[in-house]
This record gives sequence, structure tokens and C-alpha cells, in this order.
Amino acid sequence: MSEKILQTLGALRDYSLEKGYEISLYYHEEDSYLMRFANSAISLNTNEHLIRLEVTAYEGSKRASYAMITDLAKLDDMKKGIDIANEMAKHAMPLTYQTTVPTYENTFIDVSNFDPDLSTISNEEKLALFNQVVSGLETDEIKLSGIFSCGANTVAAISTRSEHSILMKTSDAQVTIVLSHNRLKWEVQAEQSAQQKSDLDPAALRAELTALLHHYTHDSPQQLPLGRYNIVFGPAAIADMLNFTRYIAFNGGLMKRGYSFLNEENIDQKVFSNQFSFFDDPERRETFPFRRDIYGIERKRFALVENGVFKAFAWYQDDADEFGQQPTGHTVPHHSLCMAGGSQPVNSLGELLNLPRETDILYIPFLHYMNIVNPSKGILTGSSRFGALLLKQDGTVVVPYNVRLTQSLLDIFGDRLSWIAQEILPYNTSLSYGARNPTSIIVPRFMQVNDLEISHSNSSY
Repeated sequence: MSEKILQTLGALRDYSLEKGYEISLYYHEEDSYLMRFANSAISLNTNEHLIRLEVTAYEGSKRASYAMITDLAKLDDMKKGIDIANEMAKHAMPLTYQTTVPTYENTFIDVSNFDPDLSTISNEEKLALFNQVVSGLETDEIKLSGIFSCGANTVAAISTRSEHSILMKTSDAQVTIVLSHNRLKWEVQAEQSAQQKSDLDPAALRAELTALLHHYTHDSPQQLPLGRYNIVFGPAAIADMLNFTRYIAFNGGLMKRGYSFLNEENIDQKVFSNQFSFFDDPERRETFPFRRDIYGIERKRFALVENGVFKAFAWYQDDADEFGQQPTGHTVPHHSLCMAGGSQPVNSLGELLNLPRETDILYIPFLHYMNIVNPSKGILTGSSRFGALLLKQDGTVVVPYNVRLTQSLLDIFGDRLSWIAQEILPYNTSLSYGARNPTSIIVPRFMQVNDLEISHSNSSY
């Protein structure tokens, strides 16, 4: 299939050259499978195969793009798309800068992160995994819901500047399992990300759900008083907070536009806790990596923060063109973000619950409805919803109703950071809409941050 894709792109390039066009082509193919559960039954089981082609035409400082859903057999339709993009470029407003046209020095094909056994895992195996995880946990009032999403993603590109091309293919799966109480309206949740079939671990999912379910069915719920708490965040909460740094921290173009809490004067300065290291590492297969960016730049481990010191901004090619910067190989559908683990040997929920406590600890595994409050100060807001626990100093556990945090990332990853767990794992941050773009962030299993304020506290689930 890879050979057929590259042959088709080559034929479209030849057509463009014959017409005298300057174009680049971006090809995206997905095979997507989704099994959804609701009310302890399968509510949806579907799949789709889609091919998208995006044509970008250039004429001097003008540029225009045209996207279409197509098929490899529809070569004439794709040629019409190229004609349309070229005509659009003639009427486009000129840019204030000279844009770069992708130029590939050699052909690069990477299918090393594709596992056909995962991308086409059978319906029977998906159902068996769910049954293994929740066996004996459901009741008349506690019902199962969730998703098992998996598939394959192929990205390829070529331009009229070179006969060479790039092609990368990955496999992915995302598992989310939720147990909810019909009457009391609480929910507990466990999730898993997989790049290959062997990553799937139903025993770990079951252990997480069982521990949370025990407390939600046996411990008393409580509205927390407003005030400051020492908070342990789980991997979902950590990953979602780090995900926002792509917009309001490390993006060079957005920094230039005033949408970042970091600036060029912060480079090589200590901005965060010395425990905090954060980087983009396309060698980590769990992140569904791109080892070349869409402009052909080789992607290597790229330090964003090392021991609290801010190292560099990430520059997309177009932003680099506009602001006169050097591109850093980050023009990709997603980055391979990784946060380093720490020294605390607390690598499971059971170990966290058994950890000696000098004060009450609020455990928040997930943050929901997150949004940016003030990008120039790095302030985000989000609420707990699934699986929060208050670990009392006396060793008991209380189930808290939902609370809201409104806090700066400079505090969360700054001097208030108390400890980071040793274990790291991928947390899947893939979106459900648009073209398939499997994404995960590697984060520590836990992270404790002290003296964070609870701004709102619900009186019920």
C-alpha cells in the first residue's frame, strides 16, 4: 500500500510540473474502528476508511490550500483539486513574508511504529478485554460505559521542489472504561493508551477501577471546605495540563503574538521547579511519533525544560518564516511530549493510598472542562469529576464532591511541586473529531503539588 501511495503522489507531482504549478501535497489515510459501551451493553460498533488530500499551491508570496476526501483510484479528481488550488492561489492576498515550500532531500519511509495486530484487533477481543476488566464489578445500579478505539494512520507528502517524498504509518488504540452509579450519579474511570497490542493491560485497568470503586461504594462523600490543599495529580490531569503548554508556553509563533507566559528573555533561565524536565522525543514509540516533520526536517529529542530551566521555543515552519526564526522540526500533526519521572517510589494507586501522610492529601486523577483564563500568566481552570479522593492524615479516605482549581502552570510546575513519581506512562490525548491523529503524552504516574487553592466546591456529585 505504501508503494501505491507514493506512486500516486508522484503521478500528481508530474501533472503539476507539466502544468507549471508550484505545489505541495499532504496525504492522510486512516482506518478507524470504534466500539462504544453504554448501560452495560454495546451501543455502537463501527469503522471507516478515509483518504484526505490537501493541496497547497504557491505563486510568489501568495499561497492557497484545497482539501478533499478522495480515493487512490480517483486520480482525475485529485488533479482537479490541484487545478482548483492553483487557481485559488492566483487570487489570494500576498503574505507579508516569503513562505517555504517543502523540499525533501531524500525519500523517508517509517512504518516501524505500525502494529497490524493492534490496528485490526477483533471485536471479540475488544469485548473480552472489557469483560475481563469489569467482571463482577457491575450491579443493578452500577453500569458500564466506555470506548475501545483503534486503527491505523498513514501520512505522506511530496512537492514539486523534489522527486523525493516522506511516508509514516502508525497504529494506535485508546481504551476508556467507566463505571457509574445510576442513582448517586458518581463515576469512576480507568484509561489506557496503546501503540502495539502488547501494551494492552486489562489487569492494570481492573486494579485501578477496583480500588476506586471500593472507596466510592464504602466511604462517605463530602463537600470540601474552600481553601488550600496539597494535591496529588494523576496522569490524566498532568497530561491535560501539559497539553496546554503547546499553546501558552512553548509555541514560538504564539509567543510572538503575545499568547504565552514565557518570552525570549526566559531562555536558559530557571522558570520551573528543578524537578521538572519536559521534552519532545520522537524516539518514544508510545507517542505515535513523526521522525520527520512535514517539511522533511529530521526530528530528534528536543529539550523544552531541563531541571526547571527553560531551554527553547518550538518553531513551526510557517511561524519561523514569518518571524525570521529557524524552524525546529515541529511542523507535525502532534508532538511527542514527555515529562521526566522523579524519585518518589509511588507507582500505583494502592501505593499512594498506603503512603504515610503528614497532612490531608487531595487526589485528583482527572481535570475536566479545562480552559485558559489568562495565557500571559499561564492560568488554567478545571474541575475534578471522576475518581477524586481525599486521603486524610489519620489514614482514612473520604470521597469529595467535585471541586474547581484555577491556577497558574508556573505554580503547578514551579516551586510548589513537592515530588514526582518514578514511573512514567503514556496518557492518550487523542481527539474524537476530524482526521485521525493519535496523540499521547508521556507523564509520571503521580505528581504532588502543595498549597493549591480550591476556588469552588460542589455540594453534590
